[in-house]
Amino acid sequence: MTFYTGHLPGQTPGLLPEPYYWWEGGALMGALIHYWHHTGDSTYNAITTQGLLHQVGPDWDYMPPNQTLTEGNDDQGFWGMAVMTAAEFNFPNPPKDQPQWLALAQAVFNTQAARWDMEHCNGGLRWQIFPWNNGFDYKNSISQACFFNIAARLALYTGNATYAQWAIKTWDWMKAVNLMDDDYRIYDGVHINDGCVKRVPFEFSYNVGAFLHGSAAMWALANKTGQAAGKTLWRTRIDGLMNATELVFFWGTTTQDRVMIEVACEPVNYCNKDQQSFKAYLSRWMSGTTKWAPWTFDRVKTLLGNSATAAVQQCVGGSNGQLCGLKWANNSGQWDGTTGVGQQMAAMEVVLGNMIEKAEPPPLTNSTGGTSPGNPSAGTTTSDQDHVEAAAAAQAVPVTTAERVGAIIGTVAVIVILLTSSGLTSEHPNPETNGVGPYGYRGL
Repeated sequence: MTFYTGHLPGQTPGLLPEPYYWWEGGALMGALIHYWHHTGDSTYNAITTQGLLHQVGPDWDYMPPNQTLTEGNDDQGFWGMAVMTAAEFNFPNPPKDQPQWLALAQAVFNTQAARWDMEHCNGGLRWQIFPWNNGFDYKNSISQACFFNIAARLALYTGNATYAQWAIKTWDWMKAVNLMDDDYRIYDGVHINDGCVKRVPFEFSYNVGAFLHGSAAMWALANKTGQAAGKTLWRTRIDGLMNATELVFFWGTTTQDRVMIEVACEPVNYCNKDQQSFKAYLSRWMSGTTKWAPWTFDRVKTLLGNSATAAVQQCVGGSNGQLCGLKWANNSGQWDGTTGVGQQMAAMEVVLGNMIEKAEPPPLTNSTGGTSPGNPSAGTTTSDQDHVEAAAAAQAVPVTTAERVGAIIGTVAVIVILLTSSGLTSEHPNPETNGVGPYGYRGL
Protein backbone atom coordinates (compact mmCIF):
# COMPACT_ATOMS: atom_id res chain seq x y z
CA MET A 1 0.00 0.00 0.00
CA THR A 2 3.03 2.30 0.13
CA PHE A 3 2.77 2.35 -3.67
CA TYR A 4 -0.95 3.25 -3.78
CA THR A 5 -2.02 6.88 -3.55
CA GLY A 6 -5.58 6.74 -4.92
CA HIS A 7 -7.16 7.30 -1.51
CA LEU A 8 -5.20 10.49 -0.81
CA PRO A 9 -6.60 14.02 -1.35
CA GLY A 10 -6.36 15.11 -4.95
CA GLN A 11 -5.71 11.60 -6.25
CA THR A 12 -7.99 9.25 -8.23
CA PRO A 13 -9.37 6.24 -6.33
CA GLY A 14 -8.54 2.94 -7.99
CA LEU A 15 -5.56 4.26 -9.96
CA LEU A 16 -1.95 3.46 -9.26
CA PRO A 17 0.53 6.24 -10.04
CA GLU A 18 2.58 6.16 -13.21
CA PRO A 19 4.10 4.07 -14.68
CA TYR A 20 1.35 1.59 -13.74
CA TYR A 21 -1.60 1.17 -16.08
CA TRP A 22 -5.29 1.20 -15.17
CA TRP A 23 -5.75 -2.56 -15.21
CA GLU A 24 -3.24 -3.12 -12.43
CA GLY A 25 -5.33 -0.97 -10.11
CA GLY A 26 -8.09 -3.53 -10.58
CA ALA A 27 -5.62 -6.32 -9.94
CA LEU A 28 -4.55 -4.60 -6.72
CA MET A 29 -8.16 -4.26 -5.56
CA GLY A 30 -8.55 -8.01 -6.12
CA ALA A 31 -5.40 -8.66 -4.09
CA LEU A 32 -6.75 -6.58 -1.22
CA ILE A 33 -9.98 -8.58 -1.21
CA HIS A 34 -7.88 -11.74 -0.97
CA TYR A 35 -5.87 -10.22 1.87
CA TRP A 36 -9.05 -9.45 3.82
CA HIS A 37 -10.52 -12.89 3.13
CA HIS A 38 -7.43 -14.78 4.29
CA THR A 39 -6.51 -12.63 7.29
CA GLY A 40 -9.75 -11.07 8.52
CA ASP A 41 -7.98 -7.70 8.61
CA SER A 42 -10.43 -5.06 7.34
CA THR A 43 -7.92 -2.18 7.44
CA TYR A 44 -8.05 -1.66 3.68
CA ASN A 45 -11.68 -2.55 3.00
CA ALA A 46 -12.90 1.05 2.70
CA ILE A 47 -10.05 1.90 0.32
CA THR A 48 -10.82 -1.21 -1.74
CA THR A 49 -14.52 -0.41 -1.99
CA GLN A 50 -13.74 3.20 -2.89
CA GLY A 51 -11.38 2.14 -5.67
CA LEU A 52 -13.69 -0.50 -7.11
CA LEU A 53 -16.68 1.85 -7.21
CA HIS A 54 -14.88 4.94 -8.47
CA GLN A 55 -13.74 3.19 -11.66
CA VAL A 56 -17.08 1.63 -12.71
CA GLY A 57 -17.92 4.45 -15.13
CA PRO A 58 -21.33 6.08 -15.59
CA ASP A 59 -22.84 2.89 -17.02
CA TRP A 60 -21.49 0.65 -14.24
CA ASP A 61 -19.51 -1.61 -16.57
CA TYR A 62 -15.85 -0.63 -16.03
CA MET A 63 -15.78 1.55 -19.11
CA PRO A 64 -14.92 4.86 -17.39
CA PRO A 65 -14.49 7.86 -19.72
CA ASN A 66 -10.95 8.48 -18.45
CA GLN A 67 -9.88 5.01 -19.67
CA THR A 68 -12.25 4.05 -22.47
CA LEU A 69 -10.17 5.39 -25.35
CA THR A 70 -7.22 3.07 -24.62
CA GLU A 71 -8.97 0.27 -22.74
CA GLY A 72 -8.50 -3.35 -23.79
CA ASN A 73 -10.69 -6.36 -23.11
CA ASP A 74 -8.10 -7.79 -20.74
CA ASP A 75 -7.91 -4.49 -18.83
CA GLN A 76 -11.65 -4.51 -18.25
CA GLY A 77 -11.48 -8.20 -17.44
CA PHE A 78 -9.19 -7.69 -14.44
CA TRP A 79 -11.69 -5.34 -12.84
CA GLY A 80 -14.45 -7.84 -13.62
CA MET A 81 -12.54 -10.65 -11.93
CA ALA A 82 -11.94 -8.46 -8.87
CA VAL A 83 -15.65 -7.79 -8.32
CA MET A 84 -16.44 -11.45 -9.01
CA THR A 85 -14.10 -12.29 -6.14
CA ALA A 86 -15.89 -9.75 -3.96
CA ALA A 87 -19.20 -11.48 -4.66
CA GLU A 88 -17.81 -14.97 -3.99
CA PHE A 89 -16.26 -14.00 -0.65
CA ASN A 90 -19.15 -11.81 0.56
CA PHE A 91 -16.92 -8.78 0.65
CA PRO A 92 -19.07 -6.09 2.32
CA ASN A 93 -21.71 -4.98 -0.17
CA PRO A 94 -21.83 -1.35 -1.31
CA PRO A 95 -24.78 0.86 -0.33
CA LYS A 96 -27.94 -0.12 -2.17
CA ASP A 97 -27.84 2.97 -4.40
CA GLN A 98 -24.37 1.99 -5.66
CA PRO A 99 -23.41 -0.70 -8.18
CA GLN A 100 -23.19 -4.18 -6.69
CA TRP A 101 -20.32 -6.66 -7.08
CA LEU A 102 -22.16 -9.44 -8.90
CA ALA A 103 -23.97 -7.04 -11.22
CA LEU A 104 -20.65 -5.41 -12.12
CA ALA A 105 -19.14 -8.77 -13.04
CA GLN A 106 -22.22 -9.49 -15.16
CA ALA A 107 -21.85 -6.12 -16.88
CA VAL A 108 -18.24 -6.87 -17.82
CA PHE A 109 -19.28 -10.27 -19.15
CA ASN A 110 -22.16 -8.84 -21.19
CA THR A 111 -20.10 -6.06 -22.77
CA GLN A 112 -17.44 -8.57 -23.78
CA ALA A 113 -19.84 -11.22 -25.08
CA ALA A 114 -21.18 -8.53 -27.42
CA ARG A 115 -17.65 -8.10 -28.82
CA TRP A 116 -17.16 -11.78 -29.73
CA ASP A 117 -15.77 -11.47 -33.24
CA MET A 118 -17.16 -14.06 -35.64
CA GLU A 119 -16.01 -12.08 -38.67
CA HIS A 120 -12.36 -12.97 -38.14
CA CYS A 121 -11.07 -16.42 -37.22
CA ASN A 122 -14.54 -17.68 -36.33
CA GLY A 123 -14.70 -16.12 -32.91
CA GLY A 124 -12.58 -14.87 -30.05
CA LEU A 125 -12.11 -11.47 -28.47
CA ARG A 126 -9.72 -8.94 -29.88
CA TRP A 127 -7.09 -7.62 -27.50
CA GLN A 128 -8.18 -4.03 -28.08
CA ILE A 129 -11.75 -2.78 -28.03
CA PHE A 130 -11.26 0.07 -30.50
CA PRO A 131 -9.48 0.14 -33.88
CA TRP A 132 -7.20 3.11 -33.21
CA ASN A 133 -5.22 1.19 -30.57
CA ASN A 134 -2.22 -0.87 -31.51
CA GLY A 135 -3.12 -4.53 -31.17
CA PHE A 136 -6.67 -4.24 -32.51
CA ASP A 137 -5.74 -6.93 -35.03
CA TYR A 138 -4.52 -9.23 -32.26
CA LYS A 139 -6.53 -11.84 -30.37
CA ASN A 140 -4.57 -12.61 -27.23
CA SER A 141 -4.97 -15.38 -24.74
CA ILE A 142 -5.35 -13.17 -21.67
CA SER A 143 -8.46 -11.50 -23.10
CA GLN A 144 -9.97 -14.94 -23.66
CA ALA A 145 -8.71 -16.12 -20.26
CA CYS A 146 -10.38 -13.26 -18.36
CA PHE A 147 -13.63 -13.79 -20.25
CA PHE A 148 -13.52 -17.56 -19.68
CA ASN A 149 -12.74 -17.10 -16.00
CA ILE A 150 -15.58 -14.67 -15.41
CA ALA A 151 -18.06 -16.77 -17.42
CA ALA A 152 -17.20 -19.98 -15.57
CA ARG A 153 -17.46 -18.33 -12.16
CA LEU A 154 -20.74 -16.62 -13.06
CA ALA A 155 -22.09 -19.99 -14.19
CA LEU A 156 -21.23 -21.53 -10.84
CA TYR A 157 -22.43 -18.56 -8.81
CA THR A 158 -25.76 -18.01 -10.57
CA GLY A 159 -26.56 -21.43 -12.04
CA ASN A 160 -27.29 -19.75 -15.39
CA ALA A 161 -26.30 -22.17 -18.16
CA THR A 162 -25.66 -19.35 -20.64
CA TYR A 163 -22.48 -18.41 -18.83
CA ALA A 164 -21.27 -22.01 -18.95
CA GLN A 165 -21.96 -22.16 -22.68
CA TRP A 166 -19.79 -19.08 -23.22
CA ALA A 167 -17.00 -20.61 -21.14
CA ILE A 168 -17.12 -23.74 -23.29
CA LYS A 169 -17.19 -21.65 -26.47
CA THR A 170 -14.10 -19.74 -25.35
CA TRP A 171 -12.21 -22.93 -24.48
CA ASP A 172 -13.11 -24.48 -27.84
CA TRP A 173 -11.96 -21.38 -29.71
CA MET A 174 -8.61 -21.40 -27.93
CA LYS A 175 -8.12 -24.99 -29.03
CA ALA A 176 -9.31 -24.32 -32.57
CA VAL A 177 -6.66 -21.64 -33.19
CA ASN A 178 -4.01 -23.65 -31.34
CA LEU A 179 -3.45 -21.08 -28.62
CA MET A 180 -3.85 -24.02 -26.24
CA ASP A 181 -1.99 -27.09 -27.45
CA ASP A 182 -2.60 -30.77 -26.67
CA ASP A 183 -0.30 -30.47 -23.65
CA TYR A 184 -2.39 -27.57 -22.28
CA ARG A 185 0.36 -25.03 -22.80
CA ILE A 186 -1.06 -21.62 -23.60
CA TYR A 187 0.58 -19.15 -25.99
CA ASP A 188 0.26 -15.40 -26.18
CA GLY A 189 -1.96 -14.74 -29.18
CA VAL A 190 -2.73 -14.72 -32.91
CA HIS A 191 -3.23 -12.06 -35.57
CA ILE A 192 -6.37 -11.87 -37.67
CA ASN A 193 -4.35 -10.72 -40.71
CA ASP A 194 -3.15 -14.26 -41.41
CA GLY A 195 -6.38 -15.90 -40.33
CA CYS A 196 -5.06 -16.59 -36.82
CA VAL A 197 -2.77 -19.28 -38.21
CA LYS A 198 0.62 -18.25 -36.86
CA ARG A 199 0.57 -18.06 -33.08
CA VAL A 200 2.91 -15.87 -31.04
CA PRO A 201 4.76 -18.44 -28.94
CA PHE A 202 5.44 -16.58 -25.68
CA GLU A 203 4.01 -18.15 -22.52
CA PHE A 204 2.93 -16.12 -19.50
CA SER A 205 1.79 -17.47 -16.16
CA TYR A 206 -1.42 -15.51 -15.86
CA ASN A 207 -2.85 -17.13 -19.00
CA VAL A 208 -2.65 -20.69 -17.71
CA GLY A 209 -3.62 -19.54 -14.21
CA ALA A 210 -6.88 -17.92 -15.29
CA PHE A 211 -7.84 -20.96 -17.36
CA LEU A 212 -6.96 -23.30 -14.49
CA HIS A 213 -9.11 -21.39 -12.03
CA GLY A 214 -12.04 -21.10 -14.44
CA SER A 215 -11.81 -24.82 -15.23
CA ALA A 216 -12.02 -25.59 -11.53
CA ALA A 217 -15.24 -23.56 -11.40
CA MET A 218 -16.57 -25.57 -14.33
CA TRP A 219 -15.72 -28.84 -12.55
CA ALA A 220 -17.48 -27.59 -9.42
CA LEU A 221 -20.53 -26.70 -11.53
CA ALA A 222 -20.60 -30.18 -13.09
CA ASN A 223 -20.25 -31.71 -9.64
CA LYS A 224 -23.01 -29.52 -8.23
CA THR A 225 -25.42 -30.39 -11.06
CA GLY A 226 -24.59 -34.10 -11.21
CA GLN A 227 -22.99 -34.08 -14.67
CA ALA A 228 -20.71 -37.13 -14.57
CA ALA A 229 -19.33 -36.58 -18.07
CA GLY A 230 -18.67 -32.93 -17.31
CA LYS A 231 -16.79 -33.83 -14.15
CA THR A 232 -14.57 -36.24 -16.06
CA LEU A 233 -13.93 -33.73 -18.84
CA TRP A 234 -13.04 -30.81 -16.61
CA ARG A 235 -10.95 -32.94 -14.27
CA THR A 236 -8.86 -34.03 -17.25
CA ARG A 237 -8.46 -30.40 -18.27
CA ILE A 238 -7.55 -29.25 -14.76
CA ASP A 239 -4.92 -31.96 -14.45
CA GLY A 240 -3.54 -31.06 -17.87
CA LEU A 241 -3.34 -27.38 -16.96
CA MET A 242 -1.68 -28.22 -13.66
CA ASN A 243 0.92 -30.30 -15.48
CA ALA A 244 1.61 -27.46 -17.92
CA THR A 245 1.78 -24.93 -15.09
CA GLU A 246 4.32 -26.91 -13.13
CA LEU A 247 6.36 -27.80 -16.20
CA VAL A 248 6.66 -24.26 -17.54
CA PHE A 249 6.35 -21.91 -14.58
CA PHE A 250 8.20 -23.69 -11.80
CA TRP A 251 11.98 -24.03 -11.73
CA GLY A 252 13.47 -27.18 -10.24
CA THR A 253 13.67 -30.92 -10.68
CA THR A 254 10.55 -32.25 -8.90
CA THR A 255 7.36 -30.95 -7.28
CA GLN A 256 9.13 -31.12 -3.95
CA ASP A 257 11.66 -28.41 -4.79
CA ARG A 258 10.17 -26.36 -7.63
CA VAL A 259 9.78 -22.59 -7.26
CA MET A 260 7.59 -20.28 -9.37
CA ILE A 261 9.25 -18.35 -12.18
CA GLU A 262 7.99 -16.01 -14.91
CA VAL A 263 9.88 -17.93 -17.52
CA ALA A 264 9.46 -15.65 -20.54
CA CYS A 265 11.21 -12.66 -19.00
CA GLU A 266 12.63 -13.34 -15.55
CA PRO A 267 15.72 -15.38 -16.52
CA VAL A 268 16.90 -12.57 -18.80
CA ASN A 269 16.04 -9.77 -16.32
CA TYR A 270 13.57 -8.22 -18.74
CA CYS A 271 10.18 -8.32 -17.04
CA ASN A 272 8.27 -5.08 -17.55
CA LYS A 273 5.95 -3.48 -14.98
CA ASP A 274 3.01 -5.62 -16.03
CA GLN A 275 4.91 -8.89 -16.12
CA GLN A 276 6.34 -8.27 -12.66
CA SER A 277 2.86 -8.90 -11.25
CA PHE A 278 1.92 -12.06 -13.15
CA LYS A 279 3.05 -14.48 -10.44
CA ALA A 280 0.58 -12.82 -8.07
CA TYR A 281 -2.32 -14.00 -10.20
CA LEU A 282 -0.95 -17.47 -10.79
CA SER A 283 -0.55 -17.87 -7.01
CA ARG A 284 -4.06 -16.57 -6.41
CA TRP A 285 -5.66 -18.80 -9.01
CA MET A 286 -3.71 -21.93 -8.10
CA SER A 287 -4.76 -21.63 -4.47
CA GLY A 288 -8.35 -20.84 -5.47
CA THR A 289 -8.41 -23.95 -7.64
CA THR A 290 -7.99 -26.14 -4.56
CA LYS A 291 -11.34 -24.95 -3.18
CA TRP A 292 -13.25 -26.13 -6.23
CA ALA A 293 -11.00 -29.03 -7.28
CA PRO A 294 -9.81 -30.40 -3.91
CA TRP A 295 -7.70 -33.22 -5.33
CA THR A 296 -5.19 -30.55 -6.45
CA PHE A 297 -4.51 -29.37 -2.90
CA ASP A 298 -1.39 -31.36 -1.99
CA ARG A 299 0.38 -30.51 -5.22
CA VAL A 300 -0.57 -26.83 -5.10
CA LYS A 301 0.33 -26.51 -1.43
CA THR A 302 3.80 -27.95 -2.07
CA LEU A 303 4.50 -25.70 -5.06
CA LEU A 304 3.21 -22.57 -3.35
CA GLY A 305 5.00 -23.47 -0.12
CA ASN A 306 8.32 -23.76 -1.92
CA SER A 307 7.66 -20.48 -3.69
CA ALA A 308 6.57 -18.59 -0.57
CA THR A 309 9.72 -19.65 1.26
CA ALA A 310 11.81 -18.32 -1.60
CA ALA A 311 9.70 -15.18 -2.03
CA VAL A 312 9.98 -13.94 1.56
CA GLN A 313 13.77 -14.16 1.33
CA GLN A 314 13.46 -11.44 -1.33
CA CYS A 315 11.50 -9.10 0.95
CA VAL A 316 14.51 -7.36 2.48
CA GLY A 317 15.01 -4.56 -0.04
CA GLY A 318 14.34 -0.87 -0.31
CA SER A 319 15.06 1.87 2.21
CA ASN A 320 12.82 0.19 4.80
CA GLY A 321 14.34 -3.27 4.32
CA GLN A 322 10.88 -4.74 3.62
CA LEU A 323 10.35 -4.43 -0.12
CA CYS A 324 10.30 -7.56 -2.26
CA GLY A 325 12.14 -8.49 -5.41
CA LEU A 326 10.84 -10.65 -8.24
CA LYS A 327 13.37 -13.45 -8.66
CA TRP A 328 12.46 -16.19 -6.23
CA ALA A 329 13.99 -19.12 -8.10
CA ASN A 330 17.67 -19.98 -8.49
CA ASN A 331 19.07 -16.81 -6.92
CA SER A 332 20.58 -18.05 -3.62
CA GLY A 333 18.07 -16.04 -1.63
CA GLN A 334 19.58 -12.69 -2.63
CA TRP A 335 17.35 -9.64 -3.14
CA ASP A 336 17.39 -8.91 -6.87
CA GLY A 337 17.41 -5.14 -6.43
CA THR A 338 13.94 -4.49 -7.85
CA THR A 339 10.84 -3.11 -6.16
CA GLY A 340 7.30 -2.40 -7.27
CA VAL A 341 3.61 -3.08 -6.90
CA GLY A 342 3.90 -6.30 -8.89
CA GLN A 343 6.65 -7.71 -6.72
CA GLN A 344 4.74 -6.86 -3.54
CA MET A 345 1.49 -8.39 -4.79
CA ALA A 346 3.27 -11.52 -5.96
CA ALA A 347 4.98 -12.09 -2.62
CA MET A 348 1.77 -11.40 -0.69
CA GLU A 349 -0.40 -13.63 -2.86
CA VAL A 350 1.97 -16.61 -2.74
CA VAL A 351 2.10 -16.37 1.07
CA LEU A 352 -1.69 -16.02 1.28
CA GLY A 353 -1.98 -19.08 -0.97
CA ASN A 354 -0.46 -21.18 1.80
CA MET A 355 -3.36 -20.19 4.06
CA ILE A 356 -6.03 -21.39 1.63
CA GLU A 357 -6.94 -24.57 3.54
CA LYS A 358 -8.26 -22.57 6.49
CA ALA A 359 -9.65 -19.61 4.58
CA GLU A 360 -13.36 -19.26 5.34
CA PRO A 361 -15.88 -19.15 3.96
CA PRO A 362 -15.13 -21.02 0.74
CA PRO A 363 -16.23 -19.26 -2.44
CA LEU A 364 -19.97 -18.79 -2.18
CA THR A 365 -22.80 -18.88 -4.71
CA ASN A 366 -26.26 -17.39 -4.60
CA SER A 367 -27.52 -20.72 -3.23
CA THR A 368 -24.85 -21.16 -0.54
CA GLY A 369 -24.89 -17.78 1.16
CA GLY A 370 -23.69 -15.30 -1.43
CA THR A 371 -25.46 -11.99 -0.83
CA SER A 372 -24.36 -9.77 -3.71
CA PRO A 373 -27.34 -8.63 -5.83
CA GLY A 374 -27.04 -9.40 -9.53
CA ASN A 375 -28.43 -8.03 -12.76
CA PRO A 376 -28.30 -10.38 -15.78
CA SER A 377 -28.96 -7.43 -18.12
CA ALA A 378 -26.18 -5.24 -16.75
CA GLY A 379 -23.97 -3.77 -19.44
CA THR A 380 -26.43 -4.30 -22.28
CA THR A 381 -27.97 -0.83 -22.59
CA THR A 382 -24.90 1.10 -23.74
CA SER A 383 -22.86 0.33 -26.84
CA ASP A 384 -19.12 0.76 -27.26
CA GLN A 385 -19.86 3.65 -29.63
CA ASP A 386 -21.82 5.33 -26.82
CA HIS A 387 -18.80 4.89 -24.56
CA VAL A 388 -16.54 6.56 -27.10
CA GLU A 389 -18.83 9.55 -27.44
CA ALA A 390 -19.03 9.89 -23.67
CA ALA A 391 -15.26 9.73 -23.40
CA ALA A 392 -14.86 12.32 -26.14
CA ALA A 393 -17.40 14.58 -24.44
CA ALA A 394 -15.55 14.21 -21.14
CA GLN A 395 -12.42 15.47 -22.91
CA ALA A 396 -14.34 18.42 -24.40
CA VAL A 397 -14.04 17.08 -27.93
CA PRO A 398 -17.12 17.83 -30.08
CA VAL A 399 -18.92 14.87 -31.63
CA THR A 400 -21.11 15.98 -34.53
CA THR A 401 -24.13 14.26 -35.99
CA ALA A 402 -22.10 13.40 -39.07
CA GLU A 403 -19.47 11.76 -36.92
CA ARG A 404 -22.12 9.72 -35.12
CA VAL A 405 -23.49 8.56 -38.44
CA GLY A 406 -19.98 7.81 -39.60
CA ALA A 407 -19.56 5.62 -36.52
CA ILE A 408 -16.09 4.11 -36.54
CA ILE A 409 -14.68 6.40 -39.25
CA GLY A 410 -15.87 9.51 -37.50
CA THR A 411 -14.86 8.26 -34.09
CA VAL A 412 -11.33 7.46 -35.19
CA ALA A 413 -10.99 11.01 -36.46
CA VAL A 414 -12.19 12.37 -33.14
CA ILE A 415 -9.82 10.21 -31.14
CA VAL A 416 -6.83 11.05 -33.33
CA ILE A 417 -7.53 14.73 -32.71
CA LEU A 418 -8.00 14.08 -29.01
CA LEU A 419 -4.82 12.11 -28.53
CA THR A 420 -2.79 14.53 -30.60
CA SER A 421 -4.05 17.70 -28.96
CA SER A 422 -3.95 16.40 -25.40
CA GLY A 423 -0.60 14.67 -25.58
CA LEU A 424 -2.13 11.41 -24.43
CA THR A 425 -0.47 8.20 -25.50
CA SER A 426 -1.93 4.75 -25.64
CA GLU A 427 -0.94 2.29 -22.94
CA HIS A 428 -0.45 -0.20 -25.76
CA PRO A 429 2.84 0.56 -27.53
CA ASN A 430 3.41 0.14 -31.22
CA PRO A 431 3.76 -3.61 -31.67
CA GLU A 432 6.45 -3.15 -34.29
CA THR A 433 8.58 -0.43 -32.67
CA ASN A 434 8.33 -0.75 -28.90
CA GLY A 435 11.89 -2.03 -28.71
CA VAL A 436 10.93 -4.97 -26.56
CA GLY A 437 9.14 -7.29 -28.90
CA PRO A 438 6.37 -7.53 -31.41
CA TYR A 439 3.18 -7.95 -29.45
CA GLY A 440 2.28 -5.22 -27.06
CA TYR A 441 2.73 -4.04 -23.50
CA ARG A 442 1.89 -7.30 -21.75
CA GLY A 443 3.91 -9.55 -24.04
CA LEU A 444 7.59 -9.55 -24.81
